[in-house]
Amino acid sequence: MDKYTRFSPRASLAAIGVRVRQMKVWHIVGQQVHIKQKVIRHRPLDKLLDAWISILAGGQGLVEVNTRVRPDRMLQKAFGREACADQSTISDTLNVCQEGAVLQMREALQHIYRIHGRGYRHRYEESRQVLDVDMTGMPAGRQGEGVTKGYFSEHRGQRGRQLGRVVATLYDEIVVERLYPGKVQLERSLQELVSAAEGVLELDDGSRSRTVVRVDGGGGRDADINWLLRRGYHVVAKVKNWQRSVKLARSVKAWYPDPKVPGREAGWIEEPHPYHCPTRQVGIRKRKKNGQWQYRIVVFTLNDEMLFCLAGQPVRSIPTPQQVLFAAVHVYDLRGGGVETTVKGSKQGLGLTKRNKRRFHAQEMLVLLAQLAYNLITWTRNLLACHAPQLGRLGILRIVRDLFHIAGTIQTNTQGQIVQIRLNEAHSLAPPFTRALSAAMPRDGPSLSLGQI
Repeated sequence: MDKYTRFSPRASLAAIGVRVRQMKVWHIVGQQVHIKQKVIRHRPLDKLLDAWISILAGGQGLVEVNTRVRPDRMLQKAFGREACADQSTISDTLNVCQEGAVLQMREALQHIYRIHGRGYRHRYEESRQVLDVDMTGMPAGRQGEGVTKGYFSEHRGQRGRQLGRVVATLYDEIVVERLYPGKVQLERSLQELVSAAEGVLELDDGSRSRTVVRVDGGGGRDADINWLLRRGYHVVAKVKNWQRSVKLARSVKAWYPDPKVPGREAGWIEEPHPYHCPTRQVGIRKRKKNGQWQYRIVVFTLNDEMLFCLAGQPVRSIPTPQQVLFAAVHVYDLRGGGVETTVKGSKQGLGLTKRNKRRFHAQEMLVLLAQLAYNLITWTRNLLACHAPQLGRLGILRIVRDLFHIAGTIQTNTQGQIVQIRLNEAHSLAPPFTRALSAAMPRDGPSLSLGQI
């Protein structure tokens, strides 16, 4: 190995870094985000870049910058860095972030999304856009700003913050994320999140009428459902009021067993609750451990054709009421493969809940960096899947843990520019990755090949 060739345990991620520079992703961030801090060696934006590289490299905490990024000079160079800041100075930069810097980062992510996001380029005249909205808990120590007791799934008495997210489900892209204090739930944030998504996607009256907003019981208040209907959206929502759910379920004349979920039954609500626009309502029941029935009501405005399309079922010319019934139930169930899957990917693959800052705006900046990482991984996966379909089936965790950790050697020229990346041919994902990414690399870019390492 000569002086211009070095080993990198993440040579595949370095190849992605070259691609990121070609996309000018961080160039946009650098143009719009300004953080006031004294510069000794590294600029504030450079330190944020180091933190972002660490997230892509699988770092669960900021301290892992020192072990994953700092020793890997070729990885730094691939992302446009000549050196890496210490994790303590990165933490200091995050701590000086104010609300203005967070707003600037949101604007930068909006700009990037409008350039590269498929959800922004959705063809509304051909199909409906689907936006899933949800909240997830971000556990944190009690000393943090905005950290309070609140609802955290399966963790009674837990303290932390809440993260609101809007996902373009058909494209697995995060459109909007907002951080809230621990007591805030979807009933207090739904309208803000949807309004922010409207701004990012530039939704007008026509596009809103071709957009489906899907929420769980947290967004099932009358006020929120009526607000969405007045804005012109189609709605698939679970009613929040459990007492009303029991009352409405009494009007069901026939309960049918769900063919997909044993023990669950569904039926049509014959006396639906009135909303701003006409809706159809489905009752769902399942026995609890004590033998009593638990009732849920799903409200929707979709017609039969839209239901079958979104459920991934063939459109029937004359469907039976039972077929329409379970198409509606399964359309709501698909939330599990939408926003809930993205949350799981962010937490497991990107360590979303592992990096906690005491200052609220510092935590917001970390959330936005993880949002950018998630979308970049999605766009990269889509690119690779065009030439290697098996890579399109990988989740966020597999991509970060396995695909971005293919070892190899990286060669530079006398000017320090990367000219060749050679990946370990023994890695099972190296051949399809090399084949797929080579097809997307420009002719004047570095060559990507396989070899013995």
